[in-house]
Amino acid sequence: MKLVFAILLLPSVLLSAETPPKKPKPAFQYESGEIKVSLPTAEEPKVKQFGAESIQAAAKYLEDGAISWVREKSCVNCHTTGPYLSERPALIPQLGQVNEEILADFIDFTPKEIKEVKVTSTPSGHRHYPAAFTSVWRSLGLAEWDKHVNGKTGEHTERSIRDMFERQSASGAFVSHGEVEIPHITTDFELTLQAARVVTAAPAWLANQTDEKILAKVSKLKAWLKQPVLKNDFDRVLQLQLASYMPELVTAETRVAALSLLSSKQHSDGGWSTRDFSALQDWHFEISEYVTDLISHLPDAAKPESDAYMTALAIILMRQSDVPAKDERLQKAVTWLKREQRVSGRWWMQSLYRGNYHYITYIATCQALKALALCNELPTLGAE
Repeated sequence: MKLVFAILLLPSVLLSAETPPKKPKPAFQYESGEIKVSLPTAEEPKVKQFGAESIQAAAKYLEDGAISWVREKSCVNCHTTGPYLSERPALIPQLGQVNEEILADFIDFTPKEIKEVKVTSTPSGHRHYPAAFTSVWRSLGLAEWDKHVNGKTGEHTERSIRDMFERQSASGAFVSHGEVEIPHITTDFELTLQAARVVTAAPAWLANQTDEKILAKVSKLKAWLKQPVLKNDFDRVLQLQLASYMPELVTAETRVAALSLLSSKQHSDGGWSTRDFSALQDWHFEISEYVTDLISHLPDAAKPESDAYMTALAIILMRQSDVPAKDERLQKAVTWLKREQRVSGRWWMQSLYRGNYHYITYIATCQALKALALCNELPTLGAE
């Protein structure tokens, strides 16, 4: 079995007291054999016309990135293969079949035997379970594949979920650690929310569960999500997503407040900015000096501009909250997304971590396609 580890770099930014080592600027964002995907940049031209052709380019970008990662790296991660397998299966009606090479990689990373995992600590004393985020993303990808392709929970998905729960903290949460980008799995609430999505996405997994130990762990998960310590406005609006997975955990009053908060942060151009949703130091328990310096010196540091990840996520949260696609807020946001797609098919976004590979661009592209699909604005490839 391949060595399991995760490198997390996304629309997130993040953690660790140590400054990440500076590396030479890469030649490509993704590279494997004949696949060579250029580095995303803010200067890349925008599409002249949004439509089937530009969406075909976006689909190819997702495919090339995920295949390259599987062939050249040794991990399931939150910034490429994780988003690919967690979001791409739902888009089969519009984009066609999912690449089974990615699925095979996730299965390969699933432990053949479930073993007890012991808690560990960072040098600063932060306690966590190793590979918690890896196990969540792997399980989510497998669960979404089963949901949209198999129609039943596979044996490897069952094992992956059991391994995931071996990495649940005593509080019931899944604890983030290490260096990851803002905001993807930066907060414990976001990572634990993804675990909740796992158990609700896997077909009939929870309904058919008879293992008392597992059921107790699910109960602890729900109890923590119902009364978490919310670190920032990002966590607060994510309660809308929790309400779509486990509606019994979120009150009507909380949903109204979260939706109002989300709406209040929409920019006049129709978009949202990730950086509007948290003070820098509130994203994670440790923010390195490198990350602090990078973000504080961005050209729009004083007044962050709209970005593709948060704009797409805001659309998703509203649609999951039953806001009509014709709502003026959503129409403005959809217009922004269509206008901001680049000629490569991607939706550009500045990495808030190392500022080199800009993997947040990959995640933002996954989220943009999902958001457009939820608004019935995603062309069906091959349709006349």
